[in-house]
Formats: sequence, structure tokens, C-alpha cells
Amino acid sequence: MISWYDNFMKHLITEFIENYIKEYQSRESIATEYGQPLVGFADAHHPYIQNLTELISPTHALPQDVLPDASIIVAYYIPFTEKLAKTNRIEGIMASPEWARGYEETNALFAELNNALIQYISANAGKAGISPKAATFSETDLISDWSQRHIAYAAGLGTFGVNNMLITKDGCCGRYSSVITNLDLVPDAPAEGENCLYKKNGSCGICMKNCPAGALMPDAFNRFKCYEICMENAKVYTQFGSSYLNEEGTEANSEGSDVCGKCITGSPCAFW
Repeated sequence: MISWYDNFMKHLITEFIENYIKEYQSRESIATEYGQPLVGFADAHHPYIQNLTELISPTHALPQDVLPDASIIVAYYIPFTEKLAKTNRIEGIMASPEWARGYEETNALFAELNNALIQYISANAGKAGISPKAATFSETDLISDWSQRHIAYAAGLGTFGVNNMLITKDGCCGRYSSVITNLDLVPDAPAEGENCLYKKNGSCGICMKNCPAGALMPDAFNRFKCYEICMENAKVYTQFGSSYLNEEGTEANSEGSDVCGKCITGSPCAFW
């Protein structure tokens, strides 16, 4: 049974995330705007989470690596606006400058928001933390050892599409992040069914046509072709910084913003 405490704490955490995003995008230095975030609560002990070392990588972090008594992973999705998405619906391999800036500003938002949420939870209810691997990226295997999308799936926020993105009830044109906690809350279950129209009934596939790298196939994703395009963009968009670190966490993994986003900005699943 879901208790008043459970509802109360989930409401407080969701409200905290919503308010922080509103404050962040109101700053004069921030150009990116966001829609209403979605928040889910994954079971830190769920077999799907514990199996990420098999599904993703043997070195993938587990929530218990951060908090030995981890119980819940607060996962959230921040959608971009259709206005931003439209700037990126352009031919060729280059993303729009607005898209590159939005990518970097959102990564900066995650760092701020997560630290603030950790302090908020720690001051009021329990312990919280983030995996240091969430900010690193293997340039060899092209994977992260803290997959935000897979965590969000376990939190019930969406299902995976042919575009290799997690498609929520509000679409997939946005970004994901998460915070680990030991709060005693009732977790959400992983999502069921299919949100991807191509997987559901073969009626779409637009993301595969839009991918400038040809990296998307009905039953496969060539992350190396995808990354080649992202790195071409990183050579151009150096003015916004580079958010991700190399696998060792010692330096930026690119000289600029390694972005593309064509698979999520021009498809029906971008915004439902």
C-alpha cells in the first residue's frame, strides 16, 4: 500500500525538480527553455538495474556502489521545447547552434540540480548521491557506465525506440538524469508495451530516414557511425564547452559539443 509519506516525499521531490528547472531557465545567461519534467522512482534492487553490468558493460556502476543502502533511484526526464527542436530539423550532418547550446546548458543544469537535490534530501529525509560515472564516457566502447536512459526505463518513464532513445508519454526530445537515495519509497515498475510506432506496428521509421550517419536500423544501432557525426559537430561547436569527461574522468572527451539529435527532433515521437 502506498502511504501518505510515500506520496508526500514523491511530491516534494518532483516539485523540487520542477521549481529548480523553472529558476534555471529564467536566468539571463540561459537561452534554453524546457517543458514539464517527468519524474520516476526506480527500485535500486530491481533485477533490471542489477543486470546492467551484463546488459551494458561489466564496469557499469550499480546504485549500491554509491550508497550501500541505496533503495531508490530518482530518474527524471526534461523535455526540450518544439521551438528548439525545429531549429535542428535541417538537412546535412550539422546540428543547429541552438541545439548544441541546449545540450551543454542542460548538462550544466543536471550538475546543479542533482547537487541541490542531494542536499535537499540529505537535509530532510535521508542520504543521496550520484554516480561519478554519470559524467564520463568511454571513447573506445562509446558507452557510459551509468546509462541514464536505462535507469529511466526501470523507473517507468518510457520504452526504447528504434532511434535508441527512451520514448516517454510526452515524447523523446529531451534529456535524462538521476539521483540515488536510501529513502523508503514504493518504486515505480518498468514501463510495458511499446511507445515506438515502428516497433508497435511498423508505421513509422522516420528516425532511420533522418539519421545522417545511417546508424539506425530496425534491429540494430551503429554507435560508431553515430559518434562520427557527433564528433564532426564537436569540431564546429566549441563555443559552448564540452560536458563529458573521458573514461578516466581526467579531461573532456571532445573539443566541443558532440551532438546531432536529428533522430529525435523530426520524428513523431519527439512530442506526442
